[in-house]
Order: sequence, then C-alpha cells, then structure tokens
Amino acid sequence: MLKIKSSVIMAIAALSLMSCAQTGEWQNIVNSTLNSASQYGLSGDVINSALSNSEVVSGLKEALANGAESAINALGKPGGFNGNKLVEIAMPDSIKNIGTTARALGQGHYVDSFEMTMNQAAEKAVPEAAKILANAIRLMSIKDAMNILSGTDDAATQYFRRVSSNSLSQRFLPIVSKATNKTGVTAAYKNLTNQAMPFLGGIMAERNLNLDQYVTNKSLDGLFKYIAIEEKRIRNNPAARTSDILKKVFAS
Repeated sequence: MLKIKSSVIMAIAALSLMSCAQTGEWQNIVNSTLNSASQYGLSGDVINSALSNSEVVSGLKEALANGAESAINALGKPGGFNGNKLVEIAMPDSIKNIGTTARALGQGHYVDSFEMTMNQAAEKAVPEAAKILANAIRLMSIKDAMNILSGTDDAATQYFRRVSSNSLSQRFLPIVSKATNKTGVTAAYKNLTNQAMPFLGGIMAERNLNLDQYVTNKSLDGLFKYIAIEEKRIRNNPAARTSDILKKVFAS
C-alpha cells in the first residue's frame, strides 16, 4: 500500500518538474503539500484502513496530476492546437463574416495564417499552467476529493476550473500577448481585415476585438478539455490506472 507522502510527492512532482521552475521552487511546493497533510488529520493508522480519507485524497491528486501532465504534454508543443480538431482555435464568431468574405475573394490564405498564428500562441502559453495546476492539487481537501470521487466523469476537471481558472487566465494573458506579437497574430488579423473590409461596407464593430483574451480563453478551454479526456479514461478504463493507489481508489 502506498504511503501518503510518496503518493503526494508523485502527484506534485509530476507537474512541477514540467515547469521552468528551479529545483528549489518545486521542492518547496512538495514540502508545503506534505506539511499541509496535518490539516486533514492524516496519520499512519488512518492510511492503513481499507480505503481511508488519505488514500482518496492521494488517489485523486495523482489522477489530477496525470490529467494535467497529459494535457500539457499534448498541447504545449508545435501542433498541440494547430491542426488538432479537438481544440484548434478558429476564427472568432464575431468576425467570421470577414473570414467568409476573404475566402470568397480567393484570399483564404489570410484566414489560414490568422488562425495558425492564434494556435501557435496558445501552444506557447500552455506549459505555464504546470505550477498553477500543481498548486490546485496541493490545496485539494478531503471534501473536494470525496465530491470528485462520487461526481461525474469530469468532476476533477470541474474542480480545476473552479480553483484555477482565474490564476491561469492571469498567467496566460501576458504570455499569449507576447506570443501573439511574436507569431504575428495581430499582423495576420490586420492583413485579413484589410483584404475583406472594402467589401463589407467599411463597417466593423469588432475593431476593438481583444485577440489576446480570446486566445487565452480558447487555450484554457483546450487545456480543460484534454484534462477531462484523461480523467474519463482513468475512471472508465482500468488499464489507465497506472499505480496501486489509482487502482484502489477508482475500483471502489
């Protein structure tokens, strides 16, 4: 049977090591997590029960870590968003008429360029989620764990959304802004609108469209979608439970 410390270390380290943090930084996260165990009233005697609160917490933390790690690895690389039909960031609904007009005029390459650069910006932002998601895992309480265990197939993903969305958005936005400038999102958008606008009567209420916020929101949607996929796989597929604690908790 796994001990609480080894399980928590596995869960937190899996995410923290993926970030750009120095060794001392992620070790502090691990140490903080271990110290916080006392607030749950966890002890060696409790751990040795049939399915103790500590085991439920450990199993759910490991499942969260696995889901987050899988999502970050899949999305935080070239091609993670771009060309990925599950999460690919498309033209904002508010300016789809511009894209449609551009394609009708034989200028579809401007639409493609715009969409590609948005997706590239999202790919650059996703790895920054590691430390924030690790902190969300660290803060999970017994009550959170029990609700997740008895919840829907995406209950853990909903927990992540609830406790980390604001922090992730704040962290992603400046990275997306930098990435959109580097990958040429704004320039691609201007090229697109310049091609289409003469045929739209010069009317464009979307001139103030916040592209950085749009890409940030879509990046988070994609991240949570992938976490939900991994969560469902762990819940429904015994072969996806790759450790003793996952097998024990989810078999229950």
